[in-house]
Amino acid sequence: MIRDLQKLIAEKGSGYCALIISPENRKYFTGFGSSDGFLLVSADRSVFITDGRYIEAAEKQISNCEVQLLGKTYPQIAEILGEMNCKHLLVESTRMTVSTYNSLKGVLKNTSISTDSTLDSLINMLRSVKAENEVESIIKAQRIAENAFEHILKFIKVGVTEKEIALELDFYMLRNGGEGLSFETIAVSGKNSSMPHGVPSDKKIENGDFITMDFGTIINGYHSDMTRTVAVGYATDEMKNVYDTVLKAQQNCLDDIKAGVSCKDGDMFARSVINENGYGKYFTHSTGHGVGVEIHEFPNLSPASDSILQVGNIVTVEPGIYIPEKFGVRIEDMALITESGCRNLTNAPKDLIIL
Repeated sequence: MIRDLQKLIAEKGSGYCALIISPENRKYFTGFGSSDGFLLVSADRSVFITDGRYIEAAEKQISNCEVQLLGKTYPQIAEILGEMNCKHLLVESTRMTVSTYNSLKGVLKNTSISTDSTLDSLINMLRSVKAENEVESIIKAQRIAENAFEHILKFIKVGVTEKEIALELDFYMLRNGGEGLSFETIAVSGKNSSMPHGVPSDKKIENGDFITMDFGTIINGYHSDMTRTVAVGYATDEMKNVYDTVLKAQQNCLDDIKAGVSCKDGDMFARSVINENGYGKYFTHSTGHGVGVEIHEFPNLSPASDSILQVGNIVTVEPGIYIPEKFGVRIEDMALITESGCRNLTNAPKDLIIL
């Protein structure tokens, strides 16, 4: 993966280098996760610097670039960039702090620092197209989440709390191979389910509640993401109608997204169904987002996106309807974009389940 970045840097011309500081991007390019470190990349050389807590593990695990022990941070970075004959330094403008930028300026007297989105765009382009091993890791993480969903259906009953449901999902995923949680698990019920990112509370489950659960786990640093909404005891005609509308919207999107389709159109494939059924004002977020070493990645299925889907993108498809003071419904799968359509990576039932 570093070699792919080196090719793009070479295309920029002589004297260009990149400095990567974010944990997610360091992990993506080196395969090594750490809370501290710097990755320096030129067209023909790459160096990973880290401190004494990680140096031994880094030397054992990283095979695609040099590994150095961190000394005096910015003088060391300047020295390596000097060896690389760096004249133009690309940085992660969306991730770098003002403090780090000022420290770099202080030591890089003959090097310009690009504060535009050049490096972010290059990395987004690379990360958005998943290799086979990345897809396999995401699928493994997803299978654990699906098993957690099957497990939680047996756990849910009147009287358990939202917090207990969330904790049970978390415990199951971590106990069964998950390296961590993709994000803080969402489990909201009844009126609380009208909040797309509601926080699990001590509210007890009641008959007639919708429960929306959004959760995922991590394998080899790669995230999974799924959402399911189930009913307890019974569902009213209105609840069933809203659920069916969301399911149709999601399926319409899954049926029509493919390589070459704009992300804006991808969003509209779902949104149009919800609009046509009179619930447009209750769909308050984008249809989906990329997933990988971060839970939210490029590209986004959004009305504001000008991006085009490519083969190898993995995006969520998660339309929802949220009616304040009543209930909400969201259904979410992950889709791998192909030339002729998409491959749904999520194998979990979507027809309305009434427990």
